[in-house]
Amino acid sequence: MHPAMSKNPALALLASDTARAQEAAEHLRQEHAFVPLAEADIAVVLGGDGQMLHALHEMLDADHVIPAYGINYGTVGFMMNKPKSSRPLDERITRAKRLTITPLEMIATLGSGKTETLLAINEVSLLRETRQTAQLEVSVNGKVRMAELFCDGVLVATPAGSTAYNLSANGPILPLTSNLVALTPISPFRPRRWRGAILPDHYQMSFRVLDPDKRPVAVVADQKELRDILEVEVRVARERQLTLLFDPGKTLEERIFAEQFQV
Repeated sequence: MHPAMSKNPALALLASDTARAQEAAEHLRQEHAFVPLAEADIAVVLGGDGQMLHALHEMLDADHVIPAYGINYGTVGFMMNKPKSSRPLDERITRAKRLTITPLEMIATLGSGKTETLLAINEVSLLRETRQTAQLEVSVNGKVRMAELFCDGVLVATPAGSTAYNLSANGPILPLTSNLVALTPISPFRPRRWRGAILPDHYQMSFRVLDPDKRPVAVVADQKELRDILEVEVRVARERQLTLLFDPGKTLEERIFAEQFQV
């Protein structure tokens, strides 16, 4: 039996430092015995989507990936459950539905020649560092698809992240089970009419900075940033899957689907 479905899974409590989340955490500590994350079967995350991303990255970095049940004490809470419920926490977790999401792996080559590897749950974004537009070469599966893209930047978004920065950049909303990623330009200048692409998630993408001295570019994987970039490779890291837990009828998949009908 999976730990999340066992009668008494060990719970870790990860709360943001906001007053609302800390107050809720103190209340939960009076009702439950929590353990350190390294000893837990399930992580209970209090805060907003930023706190959930932070918690998931903490698990990935520690190589201790367990299901996460989020409770919204932030702003949007797209990846979280509602804070108010007539059911106790243990029962909510037992009844929760599982949803698997898969992060992106980004390998960046820096001007020093060093390479850095980061994971992104929402998106990987390449962004201009100065007033000069970025000048990028875009390749897919080793083939150059765009020899020159002048833009403020470009991003690769997962389905889970397609309603975040990607949507603000006029990218498409991707159903969670679509096995696709969105390749979306940010304020493209040339070619001006390019609106991006939707790619199968087994494709690999690479971006080469064509004029790094005059037009420097940074890369951001969720909340982590690297500067002085020469090249970035992006792929879906299927071996690093994550599990989110949602109250019945309130899954992230349903929320992403419903977002397509918002006006």
